[in-house]
Amino acid sequence: MTAIRPEIMPRHNSKAGEALVEENLLTASQLDDVLEEQDESGQYLGEIIVENGYAPAEEVYQQIAEQVAVPYADLDSVPIDVSLLPLVPAKLARKFTLMPLYVEDDVLYVAVSDHLDIDALDTVAGNTGYHVEPMLAPPSEISRVIDEYYTDAGNIEEDMEILAEEQTGEEGTEGEEPSEAELEVEASDTPVVRYVNLLIQQAIDKRASDVHIEPHDKGISVRLRIDGVLHYTTPPPKKMFSGIVTRIKILSGLDIGERRIPQDGRFRLEGSQIDVRVSTLPTIYGEKVVMRLLDKSKLMLSMKELGFQPKNQQIYEEALRQPQGIILVTGPTGSGKTTTLYSGLGNMNRDDRNIVTTEDPVEYELEGINQVQVKSKVGLTFAASLRSILRQDPDVIMVGEIRDLETAQMAVRAALTGHLVLSTLHTNNAIATVTRLVDMGVKSFLLGSCLSVVMAQRLVRQICPACKASYDVPPEMRQELDLPDDGEYYHGEGCDQCNDTGYQGREALFEILNIDQEISRLITEEAGEDQIREAARRKGFSTLRERGINKIKQGITTPEEILTNTVGTGDEGTDQAENCDDGQEPERPLISGAAVPAKEADRGSEAPNPSVAERIWWMRAKLDLTQKELADKVGVSSSTVGSWERGRTNPRRDNLRKLRRIMDDIETPTEAST
Repeated sequence: MTAIRPEIMPRHNSKAGEALVEENLLTASQLDDVLEEQDESGQYLGEIIVENGYAPAEEVYQQIAEQVAVPYADLDSVPIDVSLLPLVPAKLARKFTLMPLYVEDDVLYVAVSDHLDIDALDTVAGNTGYHVEPMLAPPSEISRVIDEYYTDAGNIEEDMEILAEEQTGEEGTEGEEPSEAELEVEASDTPVVRYVNLLIQQAIDKRASDVHIEPHDKGISVRLRIDGVLHYTTPPPKKMFSGIVTRIKILSGLDIGERRIPQDGRFRLEGSQIDVRVSTLPTIYGEKVVMRLLDKSKLMLSMKELGFQPKNQQIYEEALRQPQGIILVTGPTGSGKTTTLYSGLGNMNRDDRNIVTTEDPVEYELEGINQVQVKSKVGLTFAASLRSILRQDPDVIMVGEIRDLETAQMAVRAALTGHLVLSTLHTNNAIATVTRLVDMGVKSFLLGSCLSVVMAQRLVRQICPACKASYDVPPEMRQELDLPDDGEYYHGEGCDQCNDTGYQGREALFEILNIDQEISRLITEEAGEDQIREAARRKGFSTLRERGINKIKQGITTPEEILTNTVGTGDEGTDQAENCDDGQEPERPLISGAAVPAKEADRGSEAPNPSVAERIWWMRAKLDLTQKELADKVGVSSSTVGSWERGRTNPRRDNLRKLRRIMDDIETPTEAST
């Protein structure tokens, strides 16, 4: 069977565009821009209009449908025959962005976002045996319906549970390790293949970034990292474990016979832009496997989509336009640094620029950009590759991470010789980055002359819109974040849509230090962090904590998220200075034992006192208190006590006094003193 072809019209369809102008959905100049872009990209007219935000998707596609004489599909009201779903696989529906709707008089009506995509229509016709007629609908609406009908997360979990029950039986006896031939047979077993496919599909549907498969003494655990937090999902029976690991190894091109050393590989999901990076690690109970899902379609975000405030966006864009300098992005692993840098590279990726990156590992393959994979075992380090890159006539260089003095010095040299360098560093905040580089051995006068912008960033979870509700923030949490008592604050109560977490999706927080002439001079003069912060404040600098508080007031995230993710970023004040009136450093009292000079202790998590963390943990164990119970006694939040115990921050002076009173009748252990 074949598709019933609509009236063939050129993709450059000015008639439909003129109708949109007549309906005041588009201006004449916007139409000219759209048609010009269509000539260059070959994209569908409606797609370009919607992507540029010129008009609402529904109205645009309705108008185009009328002009090209193709029926419009309102997917909220049009009937959808679920019995047709097996005839059009989910992979096919996602690849072509189409949805089978219903059959009438032996004609299958299909919702499409491009009625001229004959390949898609012919493929559906060949799969189903029906004549096919297209109906127009916005791509976002089609994707929504595909998600709703094809990949119901609950159905996938149910399938996984049924599969696990079917395969549960005698686990077999311990014996010799299976041979490679036996492993290949296990990996090709239908239940193993089906479980791996279901697991990856579930991870995609739940927006997971990582999948952890972990062997234990009595079974297997499988966890998905969703919005930065790990959640358990249905595990397979233990007898399937070796087959599952081997199946994943085969997909990613790893040696299935080698189980003694870690291995790294990757594979791409067919018909999608999702790469899966695989890492195996031998543990005492078998190989632990982690799969990281890298969705290329969500990588090249626009500056607005990254979540910048207008002023910060302007600072970043101006730095990217400079012919030379260093742009640094700092933050912990998983805070979105790579996405920010790749978006910047995408912004600069033009025919007249030579862009080269050195990465470990190469997260995404970028068209038009020369990417180098670091291989330390053969001597190809960041510094070594950067040295060679400088001989390749680059305009822009991205260094995955500055880990040592040699790499830092090479990056500075590259910037001073007329190259724009982008890189990352692990520091708590933007201003601490300057101190860190100087501590590494970079000369301050060189740093002051080549730094352009330093950004610190974090990702915080957004409140789930489906279960969002107002609630009363605990007084100690309001006090710690300086939130008004009369403000209205929100959290997620938990629902099926967010897996009962109360959160869905993440939002970026940015702290941007613009290195202007004054800041450059202060860096050159080796001024302290406080002086640099004071100068930056006069120009509108704001910290991660302050950005987070704004997100709380806007109802985007919760106080708990901001307290957890902005701890120790250098934006918390201290009351030590006002108690120092004799010209000497005051001492921060500890719960017991020796004190530490306040200058060092007041750095927050940059230089935490580990003995404080140890003593708080010991005190809680001695008194048999939960974190919540100790928090209530001291008058702080549970997350604050957890932060003290992890050594990420030190208690403030007033909290230390309360802790000392609780400790009065407890003998401090020798181990803690040590």
